[in-house]
Amino acid sequence: MKKTDKSFKQAFSELEQLTQELENNDALELEKGVKLFEQGMELAQICKSKLSIMENKIINIKNKYANNNEKD
Repeated sequence: MKKTDKSFKQAFSELEQLTQELENNDALELEKGVKLFEQGMELAQICKSKLSIMENKIINIKNKYANNNEKD
């Protein structure tokens, strides 16, 4: 599965796990920490993109029904 094929729920869950690993592992090697950080940024971008798409859908739905009410 490509990273962009992940659902919001999947990406957010993985982001939470990465965050916990970064916060709770004081002995984490620098290189691994940077790699996890990069993965987290990618997951955050996926979440942001999915939220933006849903926000636009909601705006379109609201506008559709607002325009229908004006015609009545």
